[in-house]
Amino acid sequence: MAEFNTTKNNPPSPPKDKEMSFWEHLEQLRWHLVRSIVAVVILAIVAFIFKDFIFDKVILAPIRPDFYTTRLLCGLADIVNIQALCLDNSKLEIINIKMSGQFLTHMYVSVMAGVIIAFPYILYEVWGFIKPALKPDEKKYSGGAVFVCSLLFLTGVLFSYFLIVPLTINFLGTYQVSEAVANNVSLSSYISTVVSVSLSVGIVFELPVFVFFFTRLGILTPAYLKKNRKYTLVILLIISAIITPPDIFSQVMVVIPLWGLYELSIMISSKVYKKRQGELAG
Repeated sequence: MAEFNTTKNNPPSPPKDKEMSFWEHLEQLRWHLVRSIVAVVILAIVAFIFKDFIFDKVILAPIRPDFYTTRLLCGLADIVNIQALCLDNSKLEIINIKMSGQFLTHMYVSVMAGVIIAFPYILYEVWGFIKPALKPDEKKYSGGAVFVCSLLFLTGVLFSYFLIVPLTINFLGTYQVSEAVANNVSLSSYISTVVSVSLSVGIVFELPVFVFFFTRLGILTPAYLKKNRKYTLVILLIISAIITPPDIFSQVMVVIPLWGLYELSIMISSKVYKKRQGELAG
């Protein structure tokens, strides 16, 4: 029986590791962005619908006397006999001074809630875009990056919401340059403070991840982090002294988690640095 050469009839399959063009990369990036935006929009719509829960139970909760942190600190104040620990944010008056102020604030809060809730998925899409460009050993070292980044960010947001935000509101809401000037805080100002503080601390909690990658790239060393340890502690103490009541307990509650985060970053940097030096030597 005659044998037929099928290779002439069938076109050769394209190589699996074919390098994509600039426009193909751009197309991939576009779809990653589209999916991320869709996720944010869907969650923002959900947050918009559940307005009562978002505002009464979450956004405005830190100024209520039954807020978890307020009750906890007041209980601690009775134990250690330091009444400055017991926050009282209930006297803070929040007003709206613009006709469209409440509606625009509702829209803004809904979008920000969508961004925060969708953050793990946004990271997943970002990771999906950059992962093909990584080398096998880089993929190995960065395994679980999406989970770790999401966990650190959400932990930072919760830490800020339950501790930093109430202390900041108490400090800024009661601070007066003169008794003749009353504090009537606008709704937009209050919302921007809560959101910006929460997001900022959430990003700060990503410090171990940044240290990991910068050390891996040779930009950062554990020696540099150790050298600046004392300056970091001074900065943290100053920040905590500004936003907390004038007592040592409040300052310690703010400083210890952030200081622990810095020490964890040093440990991560040391481990990554040793591995990188071993690879370069080998």
